[in-house]
Amino acid sequence: MALDDRSRRRARNKTRNKAQELQGQVKEATGRATNDPRLEAEGRSDQTSANLKQAVEKVKDAFRRRR
Repeated sequence: MALDDRSRRRARNKTRNKAQELQGQVKEATGRATNDPRLEAEGRSDQTSANLKQAVEKVKDAFRRRR
């Protein structure tokens, strides 16, 4: 049962990270379209944060598979 909870949590984290990345892409594109450098930078920041979180999840998955 505990493994199912962990699997759900991992899937939820991956989904949230992907959503944050997509949100960042939208912000960046909106910033570019409206000529708002702050919004564009915020979008890039969101994407970078999401990508780092995704990388951490991939590292965790790699170690989980080895056990």
